[in-house]
Amino acid sequence: MRNNGPVSAPPAIASRVRLLGVIAVVVLAVDIVSKVVGVAQLEGREPVQILGGLIYLQLVRNPGAAFSLATGYTWVLSLVALAVVVVIVRVARRLRSTGWAVALGLVLGGASGNLVDRIFRAPGPLQGHVVDLFSPFAPDGRAFPVFNVADSAIVCGGILLVLLALLGREIDGTRTADRAEPADE
Repeated sequence: MRNNGPVSAPPAIASRVRLLGVIAVVVLAVDIVSKVVGVAQLEGREPVQILGGLIYLQLVRNPGAAFSLATGYTWVLSLVALAVVVVIVRVARRLRSTGWAVALGLVLGGASGNLVDRIFRAPGPLQGHVVDLFSPFAPDGRAFPVFNVADSAIVCGGILLVLLALLGREIDGTRTADRAEPADE
């Protein structure tokens, strides 16, 4: 028998995994760039009003999760983000759905963005504070929590995952109804 090299994934899976990867990398890059620029431009400044007060740009270092929950458990949040990344990478082997590729790419990019902060920002590895920059409607998170690009990607990806589940779309490209057994008559 002749060995033709490594076995490659079927084209449908490979293209969906590439889509997931591209989306994750773009989200991660935009998140990192926005945080670097935000820290450089907003450190020590009052919130900057843009779009007529629809958004305030404000630097906030968040040791917790969304809504500043679990602030004393930054290391746990780091491990959860790492677990999310590992699970998505493992699940990608079954990926044949474009919708799932987009949703998981958004979640992977967002989780990676916040994980980078938790690993590399002060006060130290797995305890770093996430940089948040956008405060809708009012400064200081008075109207809505301050968030970043990674948070937005995670939320949008999560919403898309819920919609896909409600519509019966499976990760392998099938529909829940396609898997149903024929009813006894």
